[in-house]
Amino acid sequence: MDNLPKNNITKMSRKKVLTENSTKGLNVIKHVSGKFVNKGYYGIVIPDSKEIRRDIIIYPDDINGAENGDKIFCEILNPGDIDYQFSDLKGRIINVFGKAGIPDVEVQSVMAKYGLTKVFPNAVLNEVKNIVEQFDLEGRVDLREKLIFTIDPFDAKDFDDAISLESDKNGNYVVGVHIADVSFFVRKNSALDNEAFRRGTSVYLVDQVVPMLPEIISNDLCSLKPGVDRLTFSVFITLNEKCEIIDFKFSKSVINSKYRFTYEEVQQILDSGKGVHEETLRQMYNISKALTDDRINSESLDFDSKEIKFELDSKGKVKEIKIKPRLDSMRMIEEFMLLANKCATLYVSNRQRETNMRLPFIYRVHDDPDPDKISELNKFIVQFGYNLNISASKPGKKKLRKLLQLIKGKPEEYIINDLAIRSMAKAVYHEKNTGHYGLGFDDYTHFTSPIRRYPDLVVHRLLAYYLSEKPTQMHRDIVYNLKTVKEICIHSSSREQNAIAAEREIIKIKQIEYMKNKIGGEYEAVISGIIDRGLFVEIIDILVEGLIRFKDIEGDYFIYDEKNHYAYGRKTKKIYRAGDVVNVKLISVNIETRKLEFMLV
Repeated sequence: MDNLPKNNITKMSRKKVLTENSTKGLNVIKHVSGKFVNKGYYGIVIPDSKEIRRDIIIYPDDINGAENGDKIFCEILNPGDIDYQFSDLKGRIINVFGKAGIPDVEVQSVMAKYGLTKVFPNAVLNEVKNIVEQFDLEGRVDLREKLIFTIDPFDAKDFDDAISLESDKNGNYVVGVHIADVSFFVRKNSALDNEAFRRGTSVYLVDQVVPMLPEIISNDLCSLKPGVDRLTFSVFITLNEKCEIIDFKFSKSVINSKYRFTYEEVQQILDSGKGVHEETLRQMYNISKALTDDRINSESLDFDSKEIKFELDSKGKVKEIKIKPRLDSMRMIEEFMLLANKCATLYVSNRQRETNMRLPFIYRVHDDPDPDKISELNKFIVQFGYNLNISASKPGKKKLRKLLQLIKGKPEEYIINDLAIRSMAKAVYHEKNTGHYGLGFDDYTHFTSPIRRYPDLVVHRLLAYYLSEKPTQMHRDIVYNLKTVKEICIHSSSREQNAIAAEREIIKIKQIEYMKNKIGGEYEAVISGIIDRGLFVEIIDILVEGLIRFKDIEGDYFIYDEKNHYAYGRKTKKIYRAGDVVNVKLISVNIETRKLEFMLV
């Protein structure tokens, strides 16, 4: 929320943030959002938090003008008692957003709940005022005459990566990936750097962005807009005719983007064979396709999940929900970014072998899945006729890869995909290079998005230091020790999960806002899960999920067979399984609880 109190986390020092995030499980919840209920002589707050499942008492002096039914943000006065079941929790209302159930109010509440604010501290704003666009090009490779361009979503404003393609004298491909040099403007331990660290990541909330960096940096000075000189950190990756890496080189550089493509424009050019820079784009696509095929045919898991996009009217209200198309142009950029991230890690790994030293660095790692979760996945997919045939002690990656290939194009594809993803460990930032299970990479980091991810910014600083043969004082100032890198990894992983949770909640609010005037509407849906109370269904065209209660299915009494993963009617013997396509009618919408209910038709 933009008007969070001044004593909120926005003023926290880096040391305090690190301390509170360094030990999993020891964080104390001090603020919650919730609904205020006036009890006459006092009030209570019903928290939104899943961690706090009892009401918070608010005495009259701490109500702060809240009225019955308001959505509020509350400070817990005795957070140390949260784990004591029989202790009363007491609170003080800090912000009042408005009546619960109103979409905009619910969005404000979610932002407060996750500590998101678009307002930057005065110290940061004052520092930004002194940043000028003038820069010294000494030591930079001048690429301003090269054909370099960006490819991004049509509504993007922060262009942090650009690409190029050339051939060397031996006929090899040289793929250039050029990333905004954010570290030039955001110096270590500045107010701007401390705030970027605190935020950890930009957060995308359907109709707005909570940026990691002020817009003058993210959308202007560091954004690789066409026709203007911009500082970049480039990697030139040499590939042979089989698109295998034979060499790569990192350099600080300056570019002048020649074109700002959207994904849709590039896709149209690829499909039609006509358009600006068609030949270069075609070569880039062919290279990316070879990279994709090689990755998928070796060790990478190819999960294919659906995502939605919202079309908004002039007032910011949702007028339509669509499934995002999975364009080849998107895959092309993803492959080049994967390649750049991989090379950044390979460079550090090579330097470590050369120096026989462990160099502080941030890795993006993904552990092997928990065998128990894979076993549960196997039990679930048996109902569809699949079997991983795995032992209890091995994750069986080859069999997982085969499963993902077998379900391609099947009705159950996305249900199994989603469950398989949930069976995986979460990818996190780590100071040790343990590899990336999902991608099948031994070496991987995040280098390509320093405008919106803090770990990428640190990776840029570390790479610049390791690349410099004669480090300047500025280079020495950016050195991190292993302990600090570990703390940054823990905090950044936590902020990433915080952002993901906030984004999901806002998506759910927007979906429900769209559906609230559609009660009685009929839809084709797929059964996405079954519990003892009923069937979860997801509307196929817009991915909106809700529940059909067994008690609302007429003509029979249904029972959930947990062992065999289906529901059956006691009288009719009718069976419902996950993946079955059904016709449903929307019967209720509740934006406060984020729930929709359907009935079969």
